[in-house]
Order: sequence, then C-alpha cells, then structure tokens
Amino acid sequence: MSYKETVCVVGHKNPDTDSICSAIAYAYLKNQLQGKDGPKKYVPCRAGAVSPETQYVLERFRFRQPRYLENIGTRVKDMEIRRTPGVDGKISVKDAWEFMKTHNVFTLAITDEKDHLKGLVTTNDIAKSYMDENDSAIVSVAKTPYRNILKALDAEMVVGDPGAALEKGKVIIAAANPDVMENYIDPHDCVILGNRYEAQLMAILAGAGCIIVCLGAPVSKTIQHMAREHGTTVIVTNLDTYTVARLINQCMPIDFFMKSDDLMTFGMYEYTDVIQETMMKKRYRDFPIVNNDGCYIGTISRRNMMAVRKRALILVDHNEVSQAVDNVENAEILEVIDHHRLGSLETVNPVFFRNEPVGCTATIIWQMYHEKNVPIPENIAGLLCSAILSDTLVFRSPTCTILDKQAAQELAAIAKIDPEEYAKEMFAAASTLRDKTPEEIFYNDFKTFDNNGIIIGIGQVTSMSQPELDEIAVRMKPFLEKQYTDKGLDLAFFMLTNIIEEDTIMLCYGKSAGELIKNAFGVEVKENEAKMKTVVSRKKQVVPAIMDALNRDQDV
Repeated sequence: MSYKETVCVVGHKNPDTDSICSAIAYAYLKNQLQGKDGPKKYVPCRAGAVSPETQYVLERFRFRQPRYLENIGTRVKDMEIRRTPGVDGKISVKDAWEFMKTHNVFTLAITDEKDHLKGLVTTNDIAKSYMDENDSAIVSVAKTPYRNILKALDAEMVVGDPGAALEKGKVIIAAANPDVMENYIDPHDCVILGNRYEAQLMAILAGAGCIIVCLGAPVSKTIQHMAREHGTTVIVTNLDTYTVARLINQCMPIDFFMKSDDLMTFGMYEYTDVIQETMMKKRYRDFPIVNNDGCYIGTISRRNMMAVRKRALILVDHNEVSQAVDNVENAEILEVIDHHRLGSLETVNPVFFRNEPVGCTATIIWQMYHEKNVPIPENIAGLLCSAILSDTLVFRSPTCTILDKQAAQELAAIAKIDPEEYAKEMFAAASTLRDKTPEEIFYNDFKTFDNNGIIIGIGQVTSMSQPELDEIAVRMKPFLEKQYTDKGLDLAFFMLTNIIEEDTIMLCYGKSAGELIKNAFGVEVKENEAKMKTVVSRKKQVVPAIMDALNRDQDV
C-alpha cells in the first residue's frame, strides 16, 4: 500500500456548528475530487469541544465527532526515521560491527524477542572494547557464548556444548614448554595453543575450561577422551594463534557493552519542538524511537530535524492565528475557506484562499460542490444546511445573504428537512445552558481579536428563552471579570443573544469597556451591562463596531 499524506481540515478553537460541519463536508469534497487512489487523505478535525447543538446535528445525520486536533506541530512520526532493526544482545562484537557497517549506522539498538528496547551500543563503545581492554579475563566476565567463538573463528567444537558459554578464567596463549605452562594455567582458563600433544595434555590436566587448537591440527582420541573426563571444551580452527588471539575479544556478546540505564527515548507522537530542546542538551548522536508498548522502531538524529515534514492543513471558518489550532505557524497551510474578515495569519508559500461575504462558510462549500459537479449526499446536505441555519440564526442575522437562503433551501430539500421546524429542534437541543458551568458557557463560542496590540475577547451564547439568558447573565458577570484577569485580556465582552427577539445583552469588562460599547452602539451601559436591539451578529455587527470605536479613540 502506497503512503498517503494526511491533510487535516479543521475549523477554529471553540468550534461552532459551521466550523465542524464545514470541515466534514469539505474533507469529503476533497476526497471525492482526487478519487480513492489519490496521494492525499483529507481528514476532518476539530480544534475544541463540540457544543450540544453541533452534537445534535452530528447525531441527526449519523456522523461521529471529528478527531480532536489540539496541536498541528510536527511530531516524531513526521520525521525521517532510520528504521534499522534491533539485534539480539548475544551476538558478537564482530557481528555487531559488521551489521553497523552494512547498515551505515553509528548506533545499534539491542532488543529482546518482542522488540522491546534493552539498550544501545555505539561505534565508540565497540572501539573502546577493542582498544582499551587489557583484562585477559574479560571474555569470561562477559559470559561469551561458545557459538560466538565458533562463528568468529570459523571453528569446530570437538568436545563440549555449543550452547554453553565461557564464564570463568582468563585467556592465555600456550607459547612455553609444558613445564612452564603448569605454573601459569589456572582452572577454567581458555588456552590458545597449537598441535603439540604435550601442551594440549598439560592444559587439560591443569584444569583449563577450554582449549583452542590452531592451524587445523588434528586432536587425538586420547586428548578428546581426557577433555571429556576433565570437563574441558575443545575447539579446532584453521586460523593461527595470532589471529585467534586478535579475534577472541570480538566474540564477546554486544550486550556486555551496551548502555541500558536512563535511555533517552522518544515516542512517535511527541512534538519535535519539545524533543529538540532535549536533543540539544544531550550529546548523543542518535536517539531511539519506541511505540506505546515500548517496542523499538528506529532512530533519529539532530540532522533529521532539518528535513522534518510539516503537517498539511486546510483551515475553514477562520483565518486568525489566535483562533487556530496550536502551532499553526509551523504547519503547511494549503487552503483557507472562510467568510470572516482577514486576520493575522501569514503563510510561507502561496495558498488557495477563498473568502466571501456570506453568512456561513458552509454556503461557500455548497458553491464549490456545484462548481466541481460533485453530487451532495443527503447526510452532507444536512450538515451544510444546519451550519447555515445556525450561523444566520435562521436567516435573521444581518450577515445572511440571498445566497445563504438559496443554499439552505436547496440543501434542506436534499436532506429532506423543513428549515424552520428543524432549526427549532436544533436550537432546542442546545438550550441546556442552565445545567452548564459559567466556564462551559463562556468558552462554548469564544474568540479573541487583536487590534493594534489590544487583545479583545468576545464570547457569545444564543437562546430562544429570555428568562434563561437573564439567569445566565447573573452568573457570567463575575466569571467575565475573572477571565479578563486570567487570560490577560485588555477588553472582555460576552453576548447573550435572543434568537426570537433579535437582540443581545452585552456584558463588558475592562478599562473603558463600558464607554467603548456606548460609543460603538449608542446605548447606555449600567453595571457593565447593555441592552442592544437588533444586534445578533458578533462578526458583522459587534466586532466591526468595536474596532471602529477603538480606532477613533486612537486617531491623531
């Protein structure tokens, strides 16, 4: 199966119905346009919790919530991982070195039979094992398997168990005559010698644990018999004594030299901006990657940071950095589909940008289905129609255009719903505000805006019940003051909008916030509260008026 690049289609934080439904509908359209075998996979996402209204819409048209996308920053999985396989810790140093040369790596992972990471070995570790080791007993201290010795020396075991290991004694060369040998051969030693019968016999009688006979010299039956009686392993190789002495240390198991404590590992879904700090502090060449089960996958190095693949992103229903998913500046933005004012978003490369003065992003996407001659399925039509009804407050919002009404009527017919009756059901499903905390209400639909360095936060909640809104207003006033302080806002506002009456209670907090509302809308503000007739749209009525009033105050 060929690799498919995933492109996330996502709306703004604290998503409303338009943000969620447009993401789903546009991802579907993009997948239809490229076909099943296209190089990309377009996936709808959400940047926050789904509201009760949106949840009702999703359930009504049988959709699951889009996957949650908190951060679009690059992760380890987006890097080029060197997928060098792990090795058994009992392989020889010689084999490990050959493996590293073959795969052109400087770090080797030691794993168990289930691929769990046990330790790491570097080329530097191997060099030290060969150049710095002067202990003649190191081969037995490392518990070197006889299989490693047989393989490295291309040898044959005449007496003994190939599955055993050299676990005691030192390694010596029997270069002296037998009279001298008996004074320096200790029990369990590994003795490298030639074809001299007397030397072989003396080594066995002295208690040698193993004798290695060089140059392919034959071992007599008598020597073999004596070796069995004394528990001495006998190995025969065609190599000379010098070569055997040089190679014997390379037979040690690699896990004897591996680092196993405090291993610095990373998971596939860790963010690169986080691990980069750690990588800079640790002077390791390679860092192992493991999955959630602790199984080894491969390694990365600092160099891989330079070629990390940015995650691809399509934004719908917003173009402000403050409203976008975290780390949006580090993503590869491919497209923006929106109906709001131009915001603070900047891109490195040119992007497809479609922004129209309509009441809902879903209306733009409806047009794109027609432009691309892609039939709109019944359930997708239901989502798009719901988004338009929600964003335009059933065509009562001043943001609503003739195009929005035309789109909603056509989509309603495809989805087999009556717009007015369905809207009542949808808004009623969302009208559970009394059971919610002030925080849940405040952040259900909250956006921040930057006006020449002045940070403004504006939240909104809609209802068809004025008593419900009045009760919420009482609870929201102290919470608004707290958020003004905690979030570092310069101005904080909260709109409680009555859909039926088409008016809004505006709560405000911050230095000169009340005066600003008075100047912007010509209304009286008492105890940080104002009643605003015919004001229902944050985007088209509230934000422009506040920005205009602020700019007038700052004019010179």
